[in-house]
Formats: sequence, structure tokens, C-alpha cells
Amino acid sequence: MEYATLPLICAAALIASALTFFSGFGLGTLLMPAFAIFFPVEQAIALTAVVHFLNGLFKVFLIGKHADWRIVAWFGGPAILFSLLGAWMLQLLTQYESLHEYVLRGHTFQITPVKLVVGLLLVVFTLLELLPVFQQLTFGPRVLPVGGALSGFFGGLSGHQGALRTAFLSKAGLSKEAFLGTGVVIACLIDISRLGVYSRRFLAQYEQLDYSLLAAAVVAAFLGSLIGNRYLKKMTLTALQRIVAASLFIFGVALAAGLV
Repeated sequence: MEYATLPLICAAALIASALTFFSGFGLGTLLMPAFAIFFPVEQAIALTAVVHFLNGLFKVFLIGKHADWRIVAWFGGPAILFSLLGAWMLQLLTQYESLHEYVLRGHTFQITPVKLVVGLLLVVFTLLELLPVFQQLTFGPRVLPVGGALSGFFGGLSGHQGALRTAFLSKAGLSKEAFLGTGVVIACLIDISRLGVYSRRFLAQYEQLDYSLLAAAVVAAFLGSLIGNRYLKKMTLTALQRIVAASLFIFGVALAAGLV
């Protein structure tokens, strides 16, 4: 990769992080597509996990003291185990060759299992986070382990853990402070477990990888999140949310079709 692309990578990562404060979408949902423009999709997920973990760790120091450790164990235990399974599934998908090849305007495109699965999940979770029906969906405390398993699995597979975690924890009888503190602790635990799998597989695979470019992308994304958390007021702009949702939907379809 040419160093001329470094400003583009950093700008994309920083903008994606900043958009989380206005679009209503989480950091992982927005940052993964930004990274996937420049890096292989499985590596984009791993890079997003690094930024997500650093951002979450920062929040743990701020509000982690309010966490309800009973809920952390009840929800987070299955989440950790199933995040390992999801990360392993992602690793497995990268080992399969293309499912289909086609030519469009003189260019050959491949539909691979990992792009197909991650692209479709991006479409599904984009719709879920946008639809009012899902936003109002809640679950009782007795199914918290099921929620942890689902959140952890999809967190490990594609990085989509926030929407499910919120849906299951919102009716756990937690105060606002405990809800936020518990959520960030669980998110960090999921990130730690999946990063353990990613690091063994993907960092060893890319021996010729330019780690300075990767580091710059991670720093830019974390900086965007840090600046936004410090100076921007968290709010959702409906028009911007729809534009971002449409962009994510199109990107997900393009990724699944092998166009990205």
C-alpha cells in the first residue's frame, strides 16, 4: 500500500469515529466499513476491535466503577465464550476460496464466504439499529445469558455486539450509571477475548503488512472518538442517520457481492 493513501486512511477512520456522535450508530458499525475500504475485511474487523477496545477501556476508567458485577458475570460470561466462537468462525471463513467469480466492465470480482457473511450482517444490523421496532425491543433478565451468547458471537464474527447488548441489558433493572458501566465492562471483555483469536491468526498471516499504516489508522480512529467524547454533544441527527444508514446498507451489499 502506498504511503500516499495514509491521509485517506486516517481521514476515513477519524470521520467514522466522529460520526458516532451524530448518526446513532455505534463505533464498530461505522469504523469497520471505513477500514474495509483499505484493508481485507477480516483485518478491518480486527483493527476495529483494537479501536473499540481502547475506546471502551477509556470509558471503563470513567464509569466502570458503576458496573453491576452480577450482571457482568451473568451476561458477560457467555459473551466471552461465544465471542471466541464467533472469532473462530471468522477465521474459518477466511480459509475458503471464492464462491463465485464474475466480470463487470472488464474487472473480475469474487464473492468470498467472509465478505458475503460480513456484508449481509452489516446490512441486517444496519436495518435493526435503524428500525423503531428493534429499538423498542427488550428482553427480561432471565434471558441475559442468551443475550450474552448472541452479543458475544456476533461481536467476535463481525464486531456487531452493541445493539444486542443494549436490547438485553435495558430491562435488567439497572440504573443509568450501572447500565452504562456494565455495558462498557462487558464490551471490553468481549474485545479482549476476540482480539486474542484475531492476533494469533491475522497478525501472523500478514508478514509483509505495513504496521505503521495500521497504527496510523488505529490512532486516527481513537483520536476521533476521544475528541468527540470530549468536545461533542451526543445527539442523533435524523437526516444524517438516514444518509449513514443508506451508505452502510449499500456498502454491505457491495461487500457481499465482492465489489469491495
